[in-house]
Amino acid sequence: MPDTIPFSCAIIILGASGDLAQRKLIPALNALFVKNILDPASIVVGAGRSEFTPEQFRSRFTVENGFAARLLYHRTIAGLKQFIAGQGAFKRTIIFMALPPETYARTAAELAAEGLCDCCALVIEKPFGYDEASAAQLNADLHRYYNESQIFRIDHYLGKEAVQNIMVFRFANALFEPLWNDRYIESIQINAAETMGVGNRGTYFDRAGILRDMVQNHLMQLLSLLTMEAPIGLSAAETGQQKIAVLRAAAIQRCFLQQYQGFTIEKGVAPGSATATFAELELAVENGRWGQTRFFIRAGKGLERTGAEIGVTFRPLPQVLFNRAGGLPPNRIIFKIQPAEGIIIDVSSKIPGSDGHVARTAMKFCYRDAFEGEIPEAYQRLLADALAGDHTLFVSAEEAAVSWRLFDPWLDTPLAGTYRRGEAPKSKLGMEWIDFAKYGPLCD
Repeated sequence: MPDTIPFSCAIIILGASGDLAQRKLIPALNALFVKNILDPASIVVGAGRSEFTPEQFRSRFTVENGFAARLLYHRTIAGLKQFIAGQGAFKRTIIFMALPPETYARTAAELAAEGLCDCCALVIEKPFGYDEASAAQLNADLHRYYNESQIFRIDHYLGKEAVQNIMVFRFANALFEPLWNDRYIESIQINAAETMGVGNRGTYFDRAGILRDMVQNHLMQLLSLLTMEAPIGLSAAETGQQKIAVLRAAAIQRCFLQQYQGFTIEKGVAPGSATATFAELELAVENGRWGQTRFFIRAGKGLERTGAEIGVTFRPLPQVLFNRAGGLPPNRIIFKIQPAEGIIIDVSSKIPGSDGHVARTAMKFCYRDAFEGEIPEAYQRLLADALAGDHTLFVSAEEAAVSWRLFDPWLDTPLAGTYRRGEAPKSKLGMEWIDFAKYGPLCD
């Protein structure tokens, strides 16, 4: 994240009366303003179909007084360019589409007709299409008015500090990178669980399903960062090339989908819907580094706990010395993505006072305890980078297309059953998942 953005910006939020602006975007921009990262002459213009006076619009948010004065509102896109011009001269104009994804192409055409095109950058939220064909069509529609350098595709997982730390953990520590291959690592599990159901997102989720909502984007980003080769540098192009190489080498071997009981009576969900709320996948990465390592992804809603974790399991020790009976558990590295960010290294240690008896010991690193100050929320980092024109933590058109190509054959996989809300579905892969909860709270 830049220390400061040394020029004034006009930040337009389309769909400013919606949930995303309320919960994420305005609080993130307010934090950037308070930290003096956002130039004080910048403005934030909400735009939408609702009728608001500037005072009514500001009253919807809890922000600093100085920032509140920079919050403006304009109804609809028509006349928006002239409205902004009347507020002053801005070096950069960025437009955030906090809108339903199916409106992106039409909205881009409206913005271009208004003259908000060559001079602007466009930020869009996932999903970037609903399959390979629709993603290609969306990119073609956007590229009619905006070139690729103007488009920022947000995957908010990439803004999480714990996710960015995966690259640092691998490539800044000589201790780990020599072991980061299939000779030493038996399997990698990626887990994303939520106790909540679909809530007020029933209409969207019924169309998307768990593969589109979580796996094809967020969790494949985690897999890419875990397994990619070291990039030459840290530019968007260099890191993007290595992530794309992983996606091209990836192959889904098995995929099982389930639905929590009661999903079909959620608000916005079609009666009799066959949309999956839980997915369990086995994958391979068919290259020289990872060909013999097994990869598993599990993601779902309405489960027994909330958390996003990665479990890296090393191969068992040979049956010698302390493992003659063959019962010594393998070492593990646990990356805690949320709710408490950090890393756990699961090792074996001698029990004090014993005659060589061994027990498991968890070495814990907690972000919150290790560093002073607030850990920036993901949208703070991503919005600051977009304002600065840095694409490193954003998804390119090619990366999105390659990921969709991987998942396209599996998007219509029929349901393999249902599960009770609040419980963990039994594995259809016939495997034992890492019990991430047993490691307890990561941070004090």
